[in-house]
Amino acid sequence: MWDDIADRRGLYDVGMTTADTRSHYFGRCHCGSVQFEVTLSDGLRTARRCNCSMCRMRGAVAVSAAVDGLRVTTGDEHLSSYQFNTRTAKHYFCSICGIYTHHQRRSNPEQYGVNAACLDGISPFDFDEVQVLDGVNHPQDAGPGSKAAVLGVLTFQKI
Repeated sequence: MWDDIADRRGLYDVGMTTADTRSHYFGRCHCGSVQFEVTLSDGLRTARRCNCSMCRMRGAVAVSAAVDGLRVTTGDEHLSSYQFNTRTAKHYFCSICGIYTHHQRRSNPEQYGVNAACLDGISPFDFDEVQVLDGVNHPQDAGPGSKAAVLGVLTFQKI
């Protein structure tokens, strides 16, 4: 469903104002105690938000990476994790400054969602549009093969 919407709206090609087409990034938390490098699955084109209770409160734009595509280079001892509900997803954050860096997804435990704002040179305001997925009605609750519904698109216009 999302691929059809993205193709119609052209989001795969013009969903962000940044011309950055890299897939490999370095990232860090706010205080720099946790640093990592990551290879994104499809560059910044996987940017998304979610309306589940956790994502709604943290408000981050996440991009996708395979679990083996992220490596913590500094400060693994400063990473804390939080799990709730089914305890499948693991949400990682710096124990010093509190910034969410990434999470292992419930919808696909072989993937990380990476906080785009933690990537060097990237801001959540670089994206013209970001899809919002329905995490309240999680696809894992609907059975095998179910996919998250797209609720809408958040837009940012610089004035």
